Amino acid sequence: MPAELIVDARNTVGECPVWVPEEQALYWVDIPNGGLQRWSAATGHLAAWKAPQMLACIARSDAGNWVAGMQTGFFQLTPHNDGSLDTTPLATVDHPRADMRLNDGRCDRQGRFWAGSMVLDMGLGAAEGTLYRFAAGATPQAQLSGFITLNGLAFSPDGRTMYVSDSHPSVQQVWAFDYDLESGTPSNRRVFIDMHAHPGRPDGAAVDADGCYWICANDAGLVHRFTPEGRLDRSLSVPVKKPSMCAFGGSRLDTLFVTSIRDDHSEQSLAGGVFALNPGAQGLPEPTFACRKPG
Repeated sequence: MPAELIVDARNTVGECPVWVPEEQALYWVDIPNGGLQRWSAATGHLAAWKAPQMLACIARSDAGNWVAGMQTGFFQLTPHNDGSLDTTPLATVDHPRADMRLNDGRCDRQGRFWAGSMVLDMGLGAAEGTLYRFAAGATPQAQLSGFITLNGLAFSPDGRTMYVSDSHPSVQQVWAFDYDLESGTPSNRRVFIDMHAHPGRPDGAAVDADGCYWICANDAGLVHRFTPEGRLDRSLSVPVKKPSMCAFGGSRLDTLFVTSIRDDHSEQSLAGGVFALNPGAQGLPEPTFACRKPG
């Protein structure tokens, strides 16, 4: 099945699609515009809300609202049917410079929220990015540093492997880490994929039920699937140059939704849209944020 355009969103930087099974709906963000958007699979209805800062990544919370990584830190978001969006600060991130924001992020399988930071101007090539772990009621903890454009965050089905990428043209690596489930600590960093050997730069990612890693190949109009051993298994095409992140959804979690980027120089009419693909694989439910401390 060729890629199907489901929303002609024309997002500047569409990112972080999240499927909500109980609503049969897809949520995602448009980073620089602070946009939170929702598409209903049943009706095709599109709803939109606007946050007061750049909105980079989201995760559903177990309380039914959202936790978000934004420009200055982590926030709770509660969207309403009238188009209003309650935004409550949860924790501030102490960026080393003013021109930074959070970028890619998601929850681990224990409900801790992870998000990486980056300098706004990717062209500077500044390796100031840090990966933070955030748990309810706690201060964000810096875990890994030295990234230019941190992306590709994902966890294996058993949660014991964490994946992280750096999208910058000078890096283009995906790393795997051993992940301690109890403490939420990554270790044993190793190269999982050298994307210089494949078309596109590594952007947002998802993991399927077989443990395979799906990564959007930005600048190549592709989504690649790699086995847990790091072998390229298949590549699916989308009709835009800059796919940005993917997520499994649909009633059987067998649809792959893909967001995309529409930059100032784009000549592609569908750029910034949201697409649906038949990946030939099944995904996993996205973990929710544990909004209360254990016990």
